Amino acid sequence: MAMKMKVPIFLYSFVPFLVLLSHLGLSQGQQSYVNNKQLDCERNYTVTEGYVCNGPLPSCNSYLTFRSNPTYSSPATIGYLLSAQPAEIARINNVSDVHTFPTDTIVVVPVNCSCTGGEYYQHNATYVLKTTGETYFSVVNNTYQGLSTCQALIAQNPYNFRDLQVDMRLNIPLRCACPSSNQTSNGVKYLLTYLVTRGDDLPSIGDIFGVDNLSISDANQLSGLIFPFTPLLVPLKTEPIRINTTAVSLTPPPPPSLPTVPVDDSNSSSSHKWVYVGVGAGSSLIVIIILCVFLVWVFRRRRSQQSKPIPVPIRPGGGRKLDESADCTALPDTKSWSVSSEGIRSAVESLTVYKFEDLQKATGFFNEENRIKGSVYQGSFKGDDAAVKIIKGDVFREINILKQINHFNIIRLSGFCVREGNTYLVYEYAEKGSLSDWLHFKGYQTSTTSLSWKERVQIAYDVADALNYLHNYTNPPYVHKNLKTSNILLDGNLRAKVANFGLARTLENEDQGGLQLTRHVVGTYGYMAPEYIENGLVTPKLDVFAFGVVVLELLSGKEANGGGGGGGGGDKNEEELLSVTINQVLGEPNVTDKLRGFIDPCLKREYPLDLAYSIAELAKNCVAHDLNSRPTIADVFMTLSKIQSSSLDWDPSDELDHSRSLGRGR
Repeated sequence: MAMKMKVPIFLYSFVPFLVLLSHLGLSQGQQSYVNNKQLDCERNYTVTEGYVCNGPLPSCNSYLTFRSNPTYSSPATIGYLLSAQPAEIARINNVSDVHTFPTDTIVVVPVNCSCTGGEYYQHNATYVLKTTGETYFSVVNNTYQGLSTCQALIAQNPYNFRDLQVDMRLNIPLRCACPSSNQTSNGVKYLLTYLVTRGDDLPSIGDIFGVDNLSISDANQLSGLIFPFTPLLVPLKTEPIRINTTAVSLTPPPPPSLPTVPVDDSNSSSSHKWVYVGVGAGSSLIVIIILCVFLVWVFRRRRSQQSKPIPVPIRPGGGRKLDESADCTALPDTKSWSVSSEGIRSAVESLTVYKFEDLQKATGFFNEENRIKGSVYQGSFKGDDAAVKIIKGDVFREINILKQINHFNIIRLSGFCVREGNTYLVYEYAEKGSLSDWLHFKGYQTSTTSLSWKERVQIAYDVADALNYLHNYTNPPYVHKNLKTSNILLDGNLRAKVANFGLARTLENEDQGGLQLTRHVVGTYGYMAPEYIENGLVTPKLDVFAFGVVVLELLSGKEANGGGGGGGGGDKNEEELLSVTINQVLGEPNVTDKLRGFIDPCLKREYPLDLAYSIAELAKNCVAHDLNSRPTIADVFMTLSKIQSSSLDWDPSDELDHSRSLGRGR
């Protein structure tokens, strides 16, 4: 009996010790995978600041990977950007110092990795802001291709993200790491920071570097999916060599090229130079004279036109009236008209003013067969299709906004006509109707007409592009305030056009983030942000919230309010809202199954799960309850541009194999 007691006591004292040793060995050999958290600049996660110092040495030789682009395409320029030695880059990639890498070549970059402040490993580089509009997000994800994070830049630079200006010098902490004692004992000498791209999985990455899946998984504490544009540590027992493969382009148009040194051409003949100078000067003088004559002619013509009064038909009683053949520029003298006299005169300068009889002919006298929906009719003007919308009341705001806007993804206003209290607006024609119909009207959802994954990503990209233009590139900037799938139209190529600017308003307090208050809270249930419903607060984040809901509709095929009808939200269950549901989907431990159950069954699993997760995470951030936790539309657009780029290269036939590979890599 005594012997039976000794064995359990021994085991109880020894097993925990073995478990503790095992746990310490594993933890020292692992770093947390960043797992897409680097896209959420508003929040600070420990894993986004760097890899923790868990190795025996304070510094080591390490390696980064960088994908060449037109700006950084040689050992010298890449070394300049990453603060690395060009000669070492050339040596390890087996090229000359003056070699130019083809675009999208994976370049191995040797660096010295150090434990900074006793907390995080990093290799320090510096970057001088070159253009207006650069942000911490764009620098790390565009210029540095995800080798750092916006959270790390915010922590290690003294500048507020709103105060960034051209010529500011930023410290760029590049992610690297040194092997732990456990890894060293297993023969690992180096850790390489590899940026995951579309189509990568653990087996394919392991094949590139000759490393088994388990080693990569342990080094990054992997327990699920890996995502494009996120760094992954690869443990190596030998120094890496040049990688003979290319990658998907990760970046939008690159930043301006580095300054080039002018070539000294003083030895060439100078006699020809003065001939060229003389010819150039003479040609310029002739062009200037012609231009001046043309401008004088235009100025005189415009003055003569402006001096003529706008013709107004006079009826016998002396009052003014527009008959069916009258020119709609005639200015009414009553308040029953939809736009003011000043509004009409201003609009005339840039829009076509249609005669009412022309609108009648174009629409077949507003024939029911030409009705698109509600008070919108299809018309044909000299062979060109258009949409004619009849509106009662004041539409000056929408006319004034649209006449100033010129963007492919915003519906174009061609002209208007005012008659008998109605305003007739003539828009470009969107052949495929509204996005709402495609997602929610079952007549559109067939095997041949339902939207594919690539089409949905393109639509989300188009809408983000339009909002980014409104928020950041118009003067003054605008908030749409009424973004929803029924106000997103699709042209013949299924490219999105944002429409209906009746509720749009300017951002008057740009220095305060465009913050405004209103007592007139109007909108559609499911799309309105909490701060707008509760306090009438209007900021650009109002559009960001609505955009997040639109993206969730694109992903799920469900309506914003969970599938119920429209109308107010008084009797609706808040849990039906897509903006609430997504938190439940991504917050569950079995996120893969939950996400597949959330995604529109019309896609039939013909979509890349990793990119679907990335878009779902982006939409979740957009619909955050706290407006300060939502990204700006510029950051949203940047993230979507990368996802769209990867989606264009995705092949549906590869998804089954890719899913199996992901399963093996867990």
